[in-house]
Amino acid sequence: MTDAAISELGPVVGVRAACAAAGVPQANWYRRHRQSPEPERPAPIPHRQRVQPRALTENERTAILDELHSDRFADVSPTEVWAILLDEGRYLGSTSTFYRLLRQASGTRERRRQATHPAKLKPELVATDPNAVWSWDITKLQGPQKWSWFHLYVILTSTHATSSAGWSPAASPPHSPKC
Repeated sequence: MTDAAISELGPVVGVRAACAAAGVPQANWYRRHRQSPEPERPAPIPHRQRVQPRALTENERTAILDELHSDRFADVSPTEVWAILLDEGRYLGSTSTFYRLLRQASGTRERRRQATHPAKLKPELVATDPNAVWSWDITKLQGPQKWSWFHLYVILTSTHATSSAGWSPAASPPHSPKC
């Protein structure tokens, strides 16, 4: 009903005055009676395909990678390379840029020469004769009073033995000789 009143009064007194008289915001009336189609929005571009205006040029990238891969900085971290170049008055990019470019170039491994050690083998005890392998164990036994313990030392003649070769209880662990 208010739209019809505004449509009749609009050509006579103007749309603004008609909207004010009807108590309707002018923008709402124009939005509902829009004659032109809405402008077409361009298709969204994925973030990775967008051209960033502040992105490094290919020359700047190669300059940073050439410095990082030079013999001078072979054993130096990218943060130290950045600091040394900054001390020399050359700013090629931030430390995060250095690391990002190295990551893209598969260069974020350890940059120093590393010694490789052979894998250590676990010792294995093999009993081929009786009494060839002896084993021992220390067990704590509860004493007659609270917080008192006895130490039981057991010596086994074989790793699969069911009987022990010797045992000895002690009130405290033996003291190792000082070297």
